[in-house]
Amino acid sequence: MATRFRGFLPVVVDVETGGFDAERHALLEIAAIPIEMDGDGLVRPGEVIATHVMPFPGAQIDPKSIEITGIDIDHPFRDAVDEKAALDRIFRPVREAVRRHGCQRAILVGHNAAFDLGFINAAVRRVEHKRNPFHPFSCFDTVTLAGLAYGQTVLSRAMQAAGLAWDGNEAHSAVYDTERTAELFCTIINRWHRLSALDAARLDQALIDDAPPPLAEQVSDPGSVD
Repeated sequence: MATRFRGFLPVVVDVETGGFDAERHALLEIAAIPIEMDGDGLVRPGEVIATHVMPFPGAQIDPKSIEITGIDIDHPFRDAVDEKAALDRIFRPVREAVRRHGCQRAILVGHNAAFDLGFINAAVRRVEHKRNPFHPFSCFDTVTLAGLAYGQTVLSRAMQAAGLAWDGNEAHSAVYDTERTAELFCTIINRWHRLSALDAARLDQALIDDAPPPLAEQVSDPGSVD
């Protein structure tokens, strides 16, 4: 893994929020899945890490966002923690995965990844977190990858184009969206890996086919050779 993505460990992240402005609107849910790799270079989703988050003091919540996510902020079983504790809960296993894979740091993978990274970075600044494992601005976006691979940019349509399951009733949960995004990311990366191996094999065969015959086969009349 350490050499596959230039020292970065891909970690799929999804956040659910109280709006679109990372500085003003509340961060309400975070889920993350570090990506694993087998001996053949194929990737797969690791274990999911998730937490509910208490709105930071003074945070705004747009009712339209709550309508979409269905989050009940005051639910007694929500078990939300403050932003510092939530980041610790996510960052600690991510740092462990980075070390285990011999990588330098994590890189966030997301569907519209800049949105998720923006909310993570805003929370890091608010609580002055000193051990953020993620690159502060680089990311892998499955919107771009899915557009390239399948001609689709909406997550649900990209999943269907890739032949993967999608349940619209489960969407807009941080855990569900992270699991589906991780599945999509791994499918695209593995597809590219297989195509690259196939192209390499075809190139090798083409070089063999185009190679000139051995000298002995080129000489049709041995007696004509001085």
